[in-house]
Amino acid sequence: MFTPPTVPPLAVRRLRPDAVLPVRQHPGDAGLDLCCVEAVRLGPGQRTSVPTGLAVAIPEGFAGFVTPRSGLAARHGLTMVNTPGIVDAGYRGELEVLLLNTDREATFEAAPGERIAQLLIVPVSLPEVQETDALDETARGAGGFGSTGR
Repeated sequence: MFTPPTVPPLAVRRLRPDAVLPVRQHPGDAGLDLCCVEAVRLGPGQRTSVPTGLAVAIPEGFAGFVTPRSGLAARHGLTMVNTPGIVDAGYRGELEVLLLNTDREATFEAAPGERIAQLLIVPVSLPEVQETDALDETARGAGGFGSTGR
């Protein structure tokens, strides 16, 4: 039986009094919802950096992955330019979400306090880099993106 690693509590600091603390909508949800702290208006094809008014202390050995919300993607064509946005354990600045409106016709709008993304806390491996003259052989070899067909 798989036992996930023990994760210390996530320390969250409000940088603005109106910032909404991240929460899971349902027990067992992987993502903590992130909300905008200012109104957002994105025309078709536009992108912007949206502040959350929050800073977090990701525990050592973990990373924060900021990901799009599937409902906003399905209903409004909203995604993130750098999905997932990676928050390193040592970063203590404001969490910002780089939103992109992929809809070709409709403007996307969100009021302060609306959910715009999710934050996942994920364990990461931190191997030392070791240069080598050769890599082990595999069945795939150098077959790249799309090399396995449909």
